[in-house]
Amino acid sequence: MKRLSISILILCACFVPVASGQQPSGKCYNSWGEFHRYNMWRWNRCEKVLGVKDVGNLGLKWSFARGYLVDSSPAVANGVVYIGSTDGNLFALKASTGAQLWSYTTRGEVNSAPAVANGVVYVGSDDNNLYALRADTGNLLWSYATGNYVYSSPAVADGVVYVGSNDGNVYALNAHTGALLWSYTTGNAAQSSPAVANGVVYVGSNDGNVYALNAGTGALLWSYTTGGGVFSSPAVTNGVVYVGSVDSNVYALNAKTGAKLWSYTTGNFVYSSPAVANGVVYVGSVDSNVYALNATTGALLWSYTAGSQVKSSPAVANGVVYVGSEDSNVYALKASTGALLWTYATGYYVNSSPAVANGVVYVGSYDGNVYAFGLK
Repeated sequence: MKRLSISILILCACFVPVASGQQPSGKCYNSWGEFHRYNMWRWNRCEKVLGVKDVGNLGLKWSFARGYLVDSSPAVANGVVYIGSTDGNLFALKASTGAQLWSYTTRGEVNSAPAVANGVVYVGSDDNNLYALRADTGNLLWSYATGNYVYSSPAVADGVVYVGSNDGNVYALNAHTGALLWSYTTGNAAQSSPAVANGVVYVGSNDGNVYALNAGTGALLWSYTTGGGVFSSPAVTNGVVYVGSVDSNVYALNAKTGAKLWSYTTGNFVYSSPAVANGVVYVGSVDSNVYALNATTGALLWSYTAGSQVKSSPAVANGVVYVGSEDSNVYALKASTGALLWTYATGYYVNSSPAVANGVVYVGSYDGNVYAFGLK
C-alpha cells in the first residue's frame, strides 16, 4: 500500500507475454507479478503449498533491512522479489534468501508497488517518474516524467503500461519505449492502481470517482461518483468492479455501465483494495476490521478485528487471507470463517500488501524491513 493509498504490487512473472488483465486460460503461474496479480482479483489460485492446515507453522524465512519505512508492496517473479523503499530505491532480492541482487536509485521515495512483465520491472517514484528497468540487472530502459508523485502501482497489459499520477492524470505508455499513447485527466490525484480487464481500464481518483476508460484510446466509458476519495484500487471479475472509498463504503459496480449493484458501509475510510476469491470480497478498513462480503449481494459473511487500522490490501491463496495492519502485525485468516490462523509482529505499521507465491508470504513494514515467511 502507499502512503495514503494501497499499493502493493507484486510482480507476476515468468517473463511471459501475458496481459495483466487475466490469468492465462489453461495455465497456472504461481507468482505475483503486480499489485493485482494478473487476474485483477489479488487471488493466487495456483498456490498449493500453504493452506489452512499448515499456515500456522509459518516462520521467518528471512528479512531484508533498509532502515527506511517500506510502504511499497512486493512483486514476485522468477525467483526474485521486487520492492520499493522510502530511501528512494527499488530493490531486487533473491526470493529464497533475501540476498540483494541489485538496486536502482530514483530521486524520490518509492511507495509504488512494482509490476513485472516480459523481463521488465515498472515502478513509480515520488520524483514524478515512472521507470522501466531490466528485471535481471536493474539497468534503466526508459523513464517517463509525469507532473507529480507517482504513488500508483502500474498495470501492464498487451504491451501497454497504465499508471496514475498525483498530477491527476491516468497515463497509457508504450511498454517497450515509454512513449505516451494517451492520458486522461481526472479531477484530483490518481493514486489508485489501474485494473485492466476486457479492453477497459478501471481506476479511482481522489476526486471521488471511479473511472472506466477505453484501454486503447483513453476515452471515458463511464464514471461513478462515491462520497469520498478513491485511493483503493479496483478488483474486476465476472462483470463486476469492486472498490473502496474514503466515504467508508465498499462498492460493487456493473463493469459495463458503472451502475451500482450494491454497497457495504464499514466504520471508517476504505483505503484497502479488495481481493475477490470464490464468490467472496475481502477488504480492510480504517475501522480496524477485515471484512468478507458476499460478492453477489454485499452481505456480510464475517469480519475480523485487528488492533489498529487496516490499510493493507488482502491477498488470498488456498483458503487463506493474508493482510497487514497498523498494529504492526501480519495476519493469516481462514477465508471461509475469518478465524485467526497465524500472526507475526513486525516492529511498526504494516501498510504494505502481502504477496503469496510458492509457499512463501512476502511483505514490507514501516520498521524498515522486507519479510519473507515460509513453513518451518
